[in-house]
Amino acid sequence: MSVSEAAAQASVPPDALDGLSLPERVALLRSRMAAVPSRGETASVRIENSAPVRPRPTDPDSDPESDVVDSSEQVSVPTRRRPVLPVPSALMEVLPHGGLVRGTVASVSGAGSLLIGLVAAVTGAGGHVAVIGQPRFGLLAAVEMGAQLSKLALIPDPGPDPVEVAAILLDGVDLVVLGLGGLSVPPTRARAVVARARSKGSTLVVTDGHWDGAELRLDASVHGYDGLGTGRELGRGRLRGVRLSVCARGKAMRPRTVRFDLRAENGRIEWHAEQQESNPLSIAVST
Repeated sequence: MSVSEAAAQASVPPDALDGLSLPERVALLRSRMAAVPSRGETASVRIENSAPVRPRPTDPDSDPESDVVDSSEQVSVPTRRRPVLPVPSALMEVLPHGGLVRGTVASVSGAGSLLIGLVAAVTGAGGHVAVIGQPRFGLLAAVEMGAQLSKLALIPDPGPDPVEVAAILLDGVDLVVLGLGGLSVPPTRARAVVARARSKGSTLVVTDGHWDGAELRLDASVHGYDGLGTGRELGRGRLRGVRLSVCARGKAMRPRTVRFDLRAENGRIEWHAEQQESNPLSIAVST
């Protein structure tokens, strides 16, 4: 069986999820993933913390205001043009649509706080997230940022073909985070997965590798800490916050860099915009 035939067999039609309970939907996606062969063998996928999944809108470019949105069932944030998944509130100003656009692929690199914040924002709003190939994903940090672990599925070891696992999970999960482990995905295959994400209305975030054609690229770096003292007291004290710099580049936006303070407040880690830096109109984008 060819890869294309296997992908077609593993695909879950949108109406196949209708009328099923949440556990039944998870079981259906599991069976589809287990049926995907890789290099002539069947690749099984183990989900340690299964999360309920829902069918998503099939047209990510539709007007979100034309439909009645039930906040208990939908996590799309209405925008002027395209439906999006929520992000930390301070990060909304950096993104052209105020969130992660449904049906697209984004690339995230650098400091792990950014990726954790994205997962926390989506699950905290009731959306479902699958994290693939990230065995050291910071669950405690995610909870401190407001994540709901019941909405999060972890797949630390997806087997020999993590891209295929991600493609299948796009059928029923709002956000799929794919750790590539340093791999570079061929452009032809990347385009096929992008088309799948678009048709399902789900969002794919890739990290730790190269993905051609990502609509949005976010890079985060730590540029300071609060609470560790200064001068002779440098390195002493208690860490109270982290200063993070996030650079956003995309096909439909000018590059922008914004700094954030991540501080503990009322038992949670909150994002606060520090300042915004001006960027030239054109800049080389590193892939």
